Amino acid sequence: KMRGKGGRMYGNLMAMLTIMKGIPLAYNTDMSEDKEQVYDSMDTLQASLRIMAPMIEKMVILAENTRAAAARGFSNATDMADYLVRKGIPFREAHHIVGSAVNYCIKHKKMLEELTMEEFSTFDNKIEKDIYESISLEACIKARMSYGGTGPDAVKKQIEIAKSLLK
Repeated sequence: KMRGKGGRMYGNLMAMLTIMKGIPLAYNTDMSEDKEQVYDSMDTLQASLRIMAPMIEKMVILAENTRAAAARGFSNATDMADYLVRKGIPFREAHHIVGSAVNYCIKHKKMLEELTMEEFSTFDNKIEKDIYESISLEACIKARMSYGGTGPDAVKKQIEIAKSLLK
């Protein structure tokens, strides 16, 4: 049900953007059409918060399941490309190398961090043992330091902001 509410909110956003597109800077009668979306979005948000708040209070986070889910897929592929760029490889070439490595992994049912140095060396000779440090889950999380990122400092900042808004 909550995913459906998200779709409804996006629908209201698109309706609002369409209404507002191309109108002059001053008030326009087209703006009278925005009320339905605004009020519906407010009602939807309030209903969603009433549902979500008790759920979040009772939610139990299973660290191992969370870690396993985060490690699935190739979310560390970008970090491998960043590693290659730090080694002096142009990004376009790094992107191609990572794509080849991911395709190899898919074909051989492996994750990037499971490749041996021998396998890594088939993609580029600049890849060294320090690749494992760069593509570990922990390194990938810490590398995202921008606003809203997953790095510990970025998360702490977001928590501080959220707490200040709740006061």
